[in-house]
Amino acid sequence: MKSDSLKFGPEAAAHRSLYNALGWTEEEVSRPLVGIVSSFNEVVPGHMNIDKITEAVKMGVAEAGGMPVVFPAIAVCDGIAMGHTGMKYSLVTRDLIADSTECMALAHGFDALVMIPNCDKNVPGLLMAAARLNLPTTFVSGGPMLAGHIDGHKTSLSSMFEAMGAYTAGKIDEDKLHEFECKACPSCGSCSGMYTANSMNCLTEVIGMGLPGNGTIPAVYSRRLQLAKHAGMQVMEMLRRGITARDIMTREAFQNALTVDMALGCSTNTMLHLPAIAHECGFEIDLAHANAMSEKTPNLCHLAPAGPTYMEDLEEAGGVPAVMAELNKIGLINTDCMTVTGLTVGENIAHAHNNNPEVIRTADNPFSPTGGIAVLSGNLAPDGSVVKRSAVAPSMLTHEGPARVFESEEEAQAAINAGKIQPGDVVVIRYEGPKGGPGMREMLNPTSAIMGMGLGESVALITDGRFSGATRGACIGHVSPEAASGGPIGIVQEGDIISIDIPNCKIELKIPQDEYDRRMSEFVPKKKELSGYLKRYAQLVASGAKGAVLN
Repeated sequence: MKSDSLKFGPEAAAHRSLYNALGWTEEEVSRPLVGIVSSFNEVVPGHMNIDKITEAVKMGVAEAGGMPVVFPAIAVCDGIAMGHTGMKYSLVTRDLIADSTECMALAHGFDALVMIPNCDKNVPGLLMAAARLNLPTTFVSGGPMLAGHIDGHKTSLSSMFEAMGAYTAGKIDEDKLHEFECKACPSCGSCSGMYTANSMNCLTEVIGMGLPGNGTIPAVYSRRLQLAKHAGMQVMEMLRRGITARDIMTREAFQNALTVDMALGCSTNTMLHLPAIAHECGFEIDLAHANAMSEKTPNLCHLAPAGPTYMEDLEEAGGVPAVMAELNKIGLINTDCMTVTGLTVGENIAHAHNNNPEVIRTADNPFSPTGGIAVLSGNLAPDGSVVKRSAVAPSMLTHEGPARVFESEEEAQAAINAGKIQPGDVVVIRYEGPKGGPGMREMLNPTSAIMGMGLGESVALITDGRFSGATRGACIGHVSPEAASGGPIGIVQEGDIISIDIPNCKIELKIPQDEYDRRMSEFVPKKKELSGYLKRYAQLVASGAKGAVLN
């Protein structure tokens, strides 16, 4: 055991004295040390229940013969951080989480780890740490929120943001807005649609690092506590068998993740996080590979914001195993991959059943024959850009219109609220990328305002920033290179015609080539005065096309 050098023999006497200070017994000291990374805090709805999950994990570890030891990981609520400077501090926490977890695990000689994340950057940050540390590791998330109910329809956080747009446009009154405020988010848990947190928790399960049910069992269900106990027990079995994180997080496992990503219609943010996690595993995922996967993968689910179903519906329909089983029928799943169950993917999904073919479409009756995400490239995005194709209205899959150019999210939001955006426009928001933001803010406020005002089927939005998993519509993010790095999005001028062709994965600035070349040769990116962590982050961060990893 890695911890043996800290516990046994005369040379470990000083360490044992500090274990005594913790109140540990000799019996506890002699057991394998299992670090439990708890993301509990009292400001994130997806994390307020993690204290109970943590206690359940501790019980499972102890029952299986380990010594559970809890230490923390931070987490930002993207919903609360949305629309102000706080969103600059969301993506950047992914690397803080990975770094701090690495520090704690290695400084204290843990033999195994159980990660308890739930929200957007917290999940990939801990997966990155797991890959670096390569210890026996299991994941158990805090679980998704239940959907709200208004006027006989299920609702979620995206419904709330779109209601704000509808209120601004005079489509609903203040009383109805208040009703949304009170009912849209009715329980603890990660927000109830297929947003980034739930996307990543489902993909953690697909990769094999979470037990079946990790992505879909609601936060308020008692089965979530049972899952947590089993996660604690299972990490001890992994320790006994010598199964470590990178035995599970293989290239083939990530191919499964990309495939299921396309079938579920996950958040575009997975195109940042999967490459970053793979990078920590020692291999690269090229964004262009996503289109190849999408071309052969049917989109089987339309969960909010793409459709009217929610995480609780996916769970009742059979969850992630049922989706994987449908894909396996057409040969799209690598079934030999090892998982934290100690069984292969094929063994895990052998008895999975699709209980509701309206929630999880069959492979021969998909919502679309192609996957939920598309990577667009062209002279406006030479290194690529990302759109959630499954959440785009059919009429907007191809679009051409005049650019309305804004240098920040705030400028764009003010113009949208003032009614200055017209049907047909292409809203361009730049200097919001990893370096230029810095921090690559999500743009849920402007996208929701556009939808709430009834412009979702006539207005497109592109940015070198990114979008919330709750965003729907012709919203194209991660435009790379970003403006701050000299990317062509920085040379777009008011009124330029932009062409978007999602089926053919193209995005073009329609100006003569000599004019394009002239603008690029004269372009000098704007600089922002920065300080503190954001200054260091901006100096180190790579392109969004590379997962915004730190160099």
